[in-house]
Amino acid sequence: METAKNDSLAISQVLDTYFKAIYEGDAQLLGSTFNKGTLLFGDIKGVPYAKTLDQYLDGVANRQSPKDSGKPYKGEIISIDVINSIAVAKVSVQMYDFIYNDLLSFHKIDNRWLIVNKMITDTSK
Repeated sequence: METAKNDSLAISQVLDTYFKAIYEGDAQLLGSTFNKGTLLFGDIKGVPYAKTLDQYLDGVANRQSPKDSGKPYKGEIISIDVINSIAVAKVSVQMYDFIYNDLLSFHKIDNRWLIVNKMITDTSK
């Protein structure tokens, strides 16, 4: 039980970095929260979304950051479920004119929790 609590706390800290990096548009910091082979899937505005991690980080690096947009931003952890060395976090990210719903799969690699898959969809406000 204590291990799961500690793992949830460690994942929360990764998510704090994830939210900060998205807000600031810091692709390098954001990349540090992911495993190199991560793939991203989902839909945005009803359009299928599929990217490699490099494509995603390039997009983050080359867009106006939420911080610079002047629009509201909020990252929120909805839930974290940990089973041994795997976990799933459900998070909500409000930025630009959307609320993004992310399902993030984590794996504990070399004693470090990393995002290994990102599923994303959006809802309008």
